[in-house]
Amino acid sequence: MITRSDEAVRLTAWVHGHVQGVGFRWWTRSRALELGLVGSARNLPDGRVVVVAEGEHHPCELLLAALRSGSTPGSVDHVVEQWSEARGGLRGFEER
Repeated sequence: MITRSDEAVRLTAWVHGHVQGVGFRWWTRSRALELGLVGSARNLPDGRVVVVAEGEHHPCELLLAALRSGSTPGSVDHVVEQWSEARGGLRGFEER
């Protein structure tokens, strides 16, 4: 997906590793809000966390880099990303 840097996009990232019960969703929410993004971080039954973030492309890239940085709570094994057009309708950044 090719976008202009000021165009709104949606990043969906499935984070694998030891990321539940360690403050990972709170940490992700804090980073996303610092970057001006909206969306959510939600625990999945299989132990992953799914992060959905919308905003300009560059801040979404920065969030993805932060998820992969090794400085998160817990331990991230790997992150699977999907980019799409922003759908809108999101407010704030929620931990679910």
